[in-house]
Amino acid sequence: MTIESFAPVAAPLHGVVIVPGSKSVSNRALVCAALADGHSVLTGVAVGDDTMRMIDALRTLGARIECTGTTVWVRSGVDREATTAVIIDAGLAGTTSRFVSAVAALRAGPSTITGGEGLLGRPMGELHRLLRDIGATVTSDRDGYLPVTITGARLREASVPPELSARGDVSSQFISALMLIAPLLGGLQLSLTGDVVSGEYLAMTAEVMRTFGAAVTVQPTHVTVGADMYRGGEFVVDADWSSASYPFAAVAIAGGQVQIAGLRENFGQPEAAFLGVLTRMGCAVSEHNATVTVSRDARRALIGIDVDMSAMSDLVPTLAVIAACASGPSRIRGVAFIRAKESDRLGDLAHELGKCGVTVRVETDGLSITPAALHSATIDPHDDHRLAMSLALLGLAQAGISVSDPNVVAKSWPSFWSAMRSGLSLA
Repeated sequence: MTIESFAPVAAPLHGVVIVPGSKSVSNRALVCAALADGHSVLTGVAVGDDTMRMIDALRTLGARIECTGTTVWVRSGVDREATTAVIIDAGLAGTTSRFVSAVAALRAGPSTITGGEGLLGRPMGELHRLLRDIGATVTSDRDGYLPVTITGARLREASVPPELSARGDVSSQFISALMLIAPLLGGLQLSLTGDVVSGEYLAMTAEVMRTFGAAVTVQPTHVTVGADMYRGGEFVVDADWSSASYPFAAVAIAGGQVQIAGLRENFGQPEAAFLGVLTRMGCAVSEHNATVTVSRDARRALIGIDVDMSAMSDLVPTLAVIAACASGPSRIRGVAFIRAKESDRLGDLAHELGKCGVTVRVETDGLSITPAALHSATIDPHDDHRLAMSLALLGLAQAGISVSDPNVVAKSWPSFWSAMRSGLSLA
């Protein structure tokens, strides 16, 4: 069995880590470019499996896309007039499956979206309902789940309702998916009901759309998209704040300092707020010209925290691992919905932390974590890249903690293990 691990360090860490481009921004920009008039060039694009699934899916839908490293040229867009049947395998890429389902509703012909076992179990019912509401035909053997076949032929004969109602308490990605195709529907108004989950991602979607020429307004209860069409152009993808959380966490656990370039705090990635969480736990943070430095004096104990992580839920595993090494208990709140991510990010995370000796209680909307003496264990990441990358960092505090199935990190950061070792001199 292949395993990966980091060993406890004898001295505080110091270094510079290069993280990939934002997967979330990359996928939104790719969709906008593939629906735009004119060609586009995207630089700094994420290199993980999720992004490649998106590129392959858009190619299957007729877009002409070329890639060299982290630069992507979108030469022509999705062929909306095509009547041929196509099949798209999204693998385990939830964002790709959801955004591409919406794009498929613009095609005349049928598109079948499927994926790996883990993705087939993730609910999509609200998205499928919204696509039916705009006039698409949506069929599935299990209503609300993949595989699903979507055709937009009937959509062309029907007028899209001037306002649709969308549940905000299920997944912001469903709403983002409708936002992304709205300019090609002649504009759209979405009335949001319930408490919006990860609403900050709607702001990210809007920011990317505006860069390509769309007119978008996001309010707590409404999203309005105008009829302005996307225009091709140049787009630079920022470095990924979610990926940056792992070298930040390494320094929080072991002490020292790390620098990461290409991180802007004002371009829609809600995970930028993690810097405030690290500060509350005892780290020092500085930013200059989009380069962020995080440091911690190893002689000072980490402080436990009580925090609502609903706006940056992808970083719950990262925070849980830091909290496991703190001097007191921590409480993570507002994230009940992450049970339906790549893994059960509450139950599975708690189980694996428990194997390492950490006392964890799964609560209705999060986790309570009480640090305890760590011991060696082999971590099962449950096919979840974020569990693998975060839980591996416990090895900096306790020898003998390793991760099975380490290649799962390819979903978002294929070079994670080598980048961390070279950037921070980790064994």
